[in-house]
Amino acid sequence: MLYDMTLNDFNELLASSKPAPGGGSTAALAGAFGAALAIMVFNLSMGKKAYESLDEELKYTIARDCEALKILNRQLLKLSDDDTRAFNQVIKAMQLPRQTEAQKLERSQRIQKANLYALEVPLKVAEKCLLVLKHQVNIARYGNPNAVSDIGVGALLAYSGLEGAVLNIRINIPGISEKAVIHEAVEKYKGYLAKGERAKAEIMAIVDQRITGV
Repeated sequence: MLYDMTLNDFNELLASSKPAPGGGSTAALAGAFGAALAIMVFNLSMGKKAYESLDEELKYTIARDCEALKILNRQLLKLSDDDTRAFNQVIKAMQLPRQTEAQKLERSQRIQKANLYALEVPLKVAEKCLLVLKHQVNIARYGNPNAVSDIGVGALLAYSGLEGAVLNIRINIPGISEKAVIHEAVEKYKGYLAKGERAKAEIMAIVDQRITGV
């Protein structure tokens, strides 16, 4: 699995001539790292006077955000593997024989099935990255002020993961034959982008205000 590799080994594989892992897997990892940074900031906030003085209900909400981020972190790590697997399934389907009519039909069906999976994975990545952004907001607002730049980097990574996933959705759409599936995918990614941009802007405004004090 990709996420079991050392960072150096993954970096070398990513920079190799192999087409996968590529941008899709990297987008998922960006989202995972964005979640991890938010979790780090939460952990650096626990026990600090300013954080402990917060309303108990608010602290509970922030703790729930952190628990959600832990789940999203693991899901996005898995999706980084799923993206590479999806690409390999498309290539494998395209390499099937097509000498007979039966083979052509089988190949066509396998390609379409693989293309649907290759679309499904980045849609999930985009959705998870959006959720990461949403759960980062309270941590940005109330987390350790000395780590506010870290939550800012986390938000940028999560949004980059979202944008990267959308690029993969868009490039996979031409391989889909069902118009209803295409329409649904387009509506979803447009919504994810719009909501993600708003969440990122909110977080970065908080980060800027907490850094500058203005």
